[in-house]
Amino acid sequence: MVFSSISFLFFFLPLLYLCYFFTPKRFKNHILLIFSLIFYIFGEKLYVLLLLTSCLVNYICGLLIERKKKKVFLIIGLVINVTLLFYYKYTNFFIDNFNNIFNLNITSLNIILPLGISFFTFQNISYLIDVYRKDVPSQKNFFTYCTYITLFPQLVAGPIVRYKDIKNELENRKESLNLFSEGITRFIIGLGKKTLIADTLYNMFTNIMATNMTMLSYWLVALGFTFQIYYDFSGYTDMAIGLGKMFGFKFKENFNYPLTASSITDFWRRWHMSLSSFFRDYVYIPLGGNRCLLIKNIRNIFIVWFLTGFWHGAAWNFIIWGLYFFILLIIEKYILNKFLKENKVSHLYTFILVMFSFVIFNITDLNTLQTFIKGMFSINTNLINNESIFYLKNNLIIIVISFIGIGPFLKQAIIKLQKGKLNKIFDCVSIIYLFLIFILSIAKIISSSFNPFIYFRF
Repeated sequence: MVFSSISFLFFFLPLLYLCYFFTPKRFKNHILLIFSLIFYIFGEKLYVLLLLTSCLVNYICGLLIERKKKKVFLIIGLVINVTLLFYYKYTNFFIDNFNNIFNLNITSLNIILPLGISFFTFQNISYLIDVYRKDVPSQKNFFTYCTYITLFPQLVAGPIVRYKDIKNELENRKESLNLFSEGITRFIIGLGKKTLIADTLYNMFTNIMATNMTMLSYWLVALGFTFQIYYDFSGYTDMAIGLGKMFGFKFKENFNYPLTASSITDFWRRWHMSLSSFFRDYVYIPLGGNRCLLIKNIRNIFIVWFLTGFWHGAAWNFIIWGLYFFILLIIEKYILNKFLKENKVSHLYTFILVMFSFVIFNITDLNTLQTFIKGMFSINTNLINNESIFYLKNNLIIIVISFIGIGPFLKQAIIKLQKGKLNKIFDCVSIIYLFLIFILSIAKIISSSFNPFIYFRF
């Protein structure tokens, strides 16, 4: 089940609200837990037992870490979490590569990747480390801990919500009409991003890739990759944050207009912030961060970006994608740092490099990736043809809308109007605007084929 589906919008969510708001406060977490498990079962019937087992193991490890005050229980918990993730996500990757390198014929295992395992594994890991560091006490109520891990808005595609950030809300949150209104607004905006922009861009570049590709075609597809993953993932995050607010949770932001960044360093301060902060706090800083010798600092950055790439998927293009950012960040840190300033050139430089990164990210076959990059520079490729011009003209509106939406301009204009003399009129217009987005999104969902969120496969 996904947020942008009729079953979620008109059956699951209304039924959940009906049960939740008529349930006494002390049982509200139980309602959320039950419905979160139902939500997960719709996507993964078998692995719900794995999810609950993971919750139980980490719950016990958290108690033992706090009571026994021994590092061994932290290590046991980390090993179990990493082993589960490794087995389900990377076993066949290593089998395939061993077969290729040593000319073996080991049969791949019939393993299905459990939905959301990359996200709930990192949440379990962050919880255990925070308990060990005494940043938070261990959670004594098993059902409350299960609610934290399985909470459906962030269960299958993030953001990576840390226990210490919502501990108080898990135990004593307050729902309000204002928070509920903010949540609905954020959810509808996210729904529009996903269905009206991201899915349209997906159709654009898949149609272009079925044509006789030219240099213009390759650049249009690369632009489509970049905008689609941004609007898809940030749209999902908006919906997750919005749903959290409806139930009294305030999840941290995961995006801050990353495609307007002035450097790659700045980009990663704005893109998927819950993931980058996870690697910073639980990998980079424990390794020594930047408070060490130059060679060790480079090693630390390398480890972080190798793991970042590998976390995204069991394929070489993701590893290359991570190492691509490692190289760029090293160059910026030690060479370009003094030259990168807030100007149009630095923004353009960043946008183009990020666009190249999403070409690497989206194309898993390395031969196809090589052909694509050559095509972008017109190596053995025509510059333009009638088809590429047709698709450029046909998709110009969605491309322009995509460019407008990546910056804070609309948000800043809305804030000014809200504070102005015509704020009451603006409120009415906003309601109509949100209603229109919702209706158009529903129409798009009904008329389109199923297109899941990109990060569901991670």
